[in-house]
Amino acid sequence: MGNRAKSQDLIKLGNRIRDRRQEINMSQEKVAEQAGISTNTVSRIEGGQSAMSIDIFIRIVQVLDVDANELLGVDSPVGEEKGQYKKIFYRIRHLKQCEQTVVLQTMEALVDGLRQCR
Repeated sequence: MGNRAKSQDLIKLGNRIRDRRQEINMSQEKVAEQAGISTNTVSRIEGGQSAMSIDIFIRIVQVLDVDANELLGVDSPVGEEKGQYKKIFYRIRHLKQCEQTVVLQTMEALVDGLRQCR
């Protein structure tokens, strides 16, 4: 029973990795290339057929630009609020640096203005 539970966990982890990869429109080949592993390894991980080292997990987290807790299926400290902000943070992270600066300055000015309304 212990092995069965373990393999179910690997399948769930693999599904979350695949879902994230597809969400950002990245191929298994691209993940493999950027993570420094084989495409076959990515395929086995996504299929829940292979466990991975901590090092490979960290590289996959970085390549997929995702919170490790999300891939592990662990609730993050932010909880449900995370879902509200996740997409906008993702979009901001992928702006050019000068565009990120404009967004940050705009948000700071907005928050300061709202505080004055109190």
